Amino acid sequence: MRLIFLGPPGAGKGTQARMLAAEHGIPQIATGDMLREALAQKTPLGLEAKAYMDRGALVPDEVVIGLVAERFGRPDALSGFLLDGFPRTVAQAEALDRLLKEREIGIDRVIFFEVSEGELLRRLTGRRVCRGCGALYHMVSSPPGTAGRCDRCGGELYQRDDDNEATVRGRLSVYRTQTVPLLDYYRGRNLLVSVAGEGPMNDIARSIRQAVAAARGR
Repeated sequence: MRLIFLGPPGAGKGTQARMLAAEHGIPQIATGDMLREALAQKTPLGLEAKAYMDRGALVPDEVVIGLVAERFGRPDALSGFLLDGFPRTVAQAEALDRLLKEREIGIDRVIFFEVSEGELLRRLTGRRVCRGCGALYHMVSSPPGTAGRCDRCGGELYQRDDDNEATVRGRLSVYRTQTVPLLDYYRGRNLLVSVAGEGPMNDIARSIRQAVAAARGR
């Protein structure tokens, strides 16, 4: 089983990806995790990525694809994988297609998480962090017992700069610009299925399983 999960920041892709990957015994592959691991292990590609990151530049697509290729070569990915939030652009999707063609494999299904902008803003701007111990809270889904104070150490809770509304709206705007063409790309290949990313977690998981089952039954 080879899947791609796409969706805006805050759509819940990571949570559902972890659940489905564990259920089917396949790795959840997220580019952020791959970059951190490659940096920690000081692999050639990891060091190349670090050179770009150190000067504040984006890691080029060819380096990211190289990391994906390395990850596909590990034993746990031979029976399938779940790409979480990658590719992000049509250029990356085309590079991924070339990589998969070389390995004579293909993608079974691309699942897109549909979530309204209002809900995304609620999720992404609600996070609070403890200045003392770094504990994470959410003002709606997991608020502290005492407003503004950490349950663990009593430290002050604050909102990170990248969680304020203006920054979040900017991230969503970039996402729409980059990713809408990507959805058309996979829709044109009859791989894209949209699922509602709002509502009870079990209902979302059920919709994803139905989409996966339909792909495997083709």
